[in-house]
Order: sequence, then C-alpha cells, then structure tokens
Amino acid sequence: MTAISHWIGGQPVAARNGRATPVYNPATGDTTSQAPSADVAVVDAAVRAAILAWPGWRDAPLSRRTEVLFRFRQLVAERADDLARLIVREHGKVFSDARGEVRRGLDVVEFACGIPQLLKGSFTENASTDIDSWSIRQPLGVVAGITPFNFPVMVPMWMFPIAIACGNAFVLKPSEKDPSPSLLMAQLLAEAGLPDGVFNVVHGDRAAVDALLVHPDVRAVSFVGSTPVARGIYEAATRAGKRVQALGGAKNHMIVLPDADLDVAADAAVSAAYGSAGERCMAISVLVVVGDIADELVRRIRERIHGVRVGDGMEEGSEMGPLITREHRDRVASYVQRSREDGATIVADGRALQVAGLPHGFFLGPCLLDHVTPAMAAYRDEIFGPVLSVVRTGSFEAARDLVNANPYANGVALFTRDGAFARRFQNEIEVGMVGINVPIPVPMAYYSFGGWRNSLFGDANIYGEDGVRFYTRTKVVTSRWPGSRSRGETNLSFPTAR
Repeated sequence: MTAISHWIGGQPVAARNGRATPVYNPATGDTTSQAPSADVAVVDAAVRAAILAWPGWRDAPLSRRTEVLFRFRQLVAERADDLARLIVREHGKVFSDARGEVRRGLDVVEFACGIPQLLKGSFTENASTDIDSWSIRQPLGVVAGITPFNFPVMVPMWMFPIAIACGNAFVLKPSEKDPSPSLLMAQLLAEAGLPDGVFNVVHGDRAAVDALLVHPDVRAVSFVGSTPVARGIYEAATRAGKRVQALGGAKNHMIVLPDADLDVAADAAVSAAYGSAGERCMAISVLVVVGDIADELVRRIRERIHGVRVGDGMEEGSEMGPLITREHRDRVASYVQRSREDGATIVADGRALQVAGLPHGFFLGPCLLDHVTPAMAAYRDEIFGPVLSVVRTGSFEAARDLVNANPYANGVALFTRDGAFARRFQNEIEVGMVGINVPIPVPMAYYSFGGWRNSLFGDANIYGEDGVRFYTRTKVVTSRWPGSRSRGETNLSFPTAR
C-alpha cells in the first residue's frame, strides 16, 4: 500500500494529522493506497505557498506563461498512457475511456495556450477631448478547484490551465477516491517550468473543502459535483465574498422521434448510458420514446446490452468497468429493485453479473428499465450508474415538456431525421447543452460547459471564454497627459464626453 502526499510549494508534502481515506482498485476491491485528509493548517500552507508565488507569476510575460503551457501540453501527451493507467487503477473506467478523458483535458490546455489573444482588451482614442480610455483583464490572485471522482484528469484540466494562463495561482482539491492523477499532473507542471507554488494539491474530505471556502485569501472557487453539494458550496463561498462557479448534477434525456434511425438511436443510447458505467454527468439516463416505436427500440437496446463486455478496465476487450466504491454500487443497484416495486419493467438486470476472477470488484452490469414514469425514484434521482430508464410519450410536445419540467438541465439529445423538428427543439428546449443526433453534447474547449437550473449555480460556465472571464476581472483606465491642448480648470459638474 502506498501513501499519497499533498503537493505544496513545488514539492510533495507528507500527511501530518494521521487522518486518511482508503483508495480502492474498484476492479479487485483491494485497498491500494491512503489519501491524506488535509486539515486547516495544510490548506493554509497551500494557500500561503500560492500567495508567495502569485506576484511573480502575475507579472510574468504572456509569452512565458504560454511557453510553460505548451511544454505541459507536450508532457501530458507523452505521459497520456501513464495518466490513463492511474485513472483505471483508482476510478475503474476502461483504458480507452481513460485515454479519451486525457485527450479532452488536453483540448482545454491547447485552448489556454492561446491566452495572449484571449486576454486582449480594447482601446478608445479621444473618448473625450484629449482623453483615451481602455480596458484590461487582470488575474484574481489565488483560486481553488474542487473536483469529482469521475474525471480525475479532465475536470481539473477544465479549470487550472485557464486559471494559470490568466496569471492566477491555483489550489486543487481533487476527489479523495482517485487522487493519484492530480499528483502526476503537478509533477508535469513542475517539469514544464511552472514556478513553485503556482499549482498546489491538497487532498481530503469536507474539512479541506470548508477550509478553502472560508479562506480569506482564496478569491474564487470552481466546483463540479452533485447538486446538493454544489448548492452548499455556492452559498458558503459567496457568503464569504468569493466568485463561484458550481456545476451540479444531471438527469440527461435522449428523445427519439418516430422517424429516427432506430439502429443509430439504439447504439447511441447504449454508448451514452453505459460508458464509464454511467458515472458521467453527461451520461444519458432517461430515454424518452415518442410514438409507437418504443417496443422495437427497447428490443434493439436489450440485444446490444447483452453484448457489452464488463471487466477490469485494463483487460483488453473490456467495454465497461466497475463503479467507484462498493457503497456506490449497492446504492445504484437499489434503484433497480425499487423501480420494480414502483411498477417499472426490468428489461435488463445487471445485479447478478459476475466477472470471472474478480469476485470482490464493484461491478454492476447494464440495467434497463421500461415503463418508467416521472413519479418514480428511478426518474427523479440522479442515479449515477449504468441504469437507463425508458419513458414513453405520445408526442414531441409531451417529450419537450417532460424535459423542461425536470429540475436538472445539464444536457439533452434529440434523435430525428426531420430538420424542422430539430430546429424547433433547439429553440424550445430549456437545457444548457443540446445534441442533435449527438447523445453526449459536451462542448469543445473553445465554447464552454454548463447546464441550467439545478445543474449550475452561479452565472459562469466552465472553460472556454467563460473560463477566461471567470478567472479575471476587468479594469478600465481613463487617461489624459499634461501638455495636451486642454488645460485643467475647476468644474464641479459631473464629467461628460465633450
């Protein structure tokens, strides 16, 4: 068993208080390491290291910042397999999926490499007589990121590359369930030439989070996780005077119209519902079938489910791995039994799945529930596992209204061959990220990621230009120089552009 360290001031820092959280290999059920639980003193040490490093990094030329980011991008690309293996070992997703996570994180690093263009301000000559005015964007100072277990590389990369490119110092609190990838990223940043203290990592539980939320020197907090926690973080951090972006949970719907290609829709539903064992905030968890195609679509999905290969993420041929912990696996499985009691039909039941040679792994096979209604817990709750619920509706309007009435509004997809319905859908649907014949509409790095309603607290989406705006503040300068044609004179009137 290995001990996980914090990363503060450019070097690993051992645990101090003896509290730790076990880290599992979800495929075997074995405890592989212990993640330390930072107390207030450790968090304060990380913030102090960031404070000391920030002035020099803030004043570093943009060419210097981009040089570091370009080197980091190259190092991550070279070590992508190492990062992916760490993800598989502690999270459980299959290796190809982990590689895809690293790749999508690199997209944001590449976007941040264009920071000189993104930070350009504006200039107005002669805004008034002999007076010029211009705007500039400046970094906030020390900022923090609190990230979830399901994407231990990609979600931190949604935050820190842009924050650092903008001239901030960063403190990352990754999930205690899969902490190792954050340390490798810290080492690669140091190797890329990032000054000590600009990027720090503290591990821990709620005590570490709460310390960051109230720390007077942390200017902004970024969070991705469940809706109840996102709401609490938003309220606590804003109460402490911080800028906050808090991304919450999801209940993503995929609507299939009668004219859709059913094979394409079935492939998309299986891929989007069961990829990463459903532990994605953009996973499809509700299939809304319009009209009389439901029986046939459910049949095709059931056939595909039987072919999904579940196993160790490092085993060649595995398509779906285990869930993150035994407790989470049992919680997800409980919804299958409850759905039967509520009146749903269990079309595919993955609870009996046994993976050869891995009797203690946290595995749950794909589950498919039919005839689900909005009153059922399987529909209401974010299950966050390989459970797909089928809701049947009679019209496009009923399907649209169902989605718009849901308290979550992260992502949604429509499958159709009718361009008129597709255009109407993108206009009328009240969800932050929309896919047309695309089941997981995660925006590219040059847009931004964020839902509506209970899926986002705060007014700033994550990464893209929204990320640049979040990690900077605007300053407007108005200037007139002595010796200009206009002479100063006493005038108590409010100034106007004359």
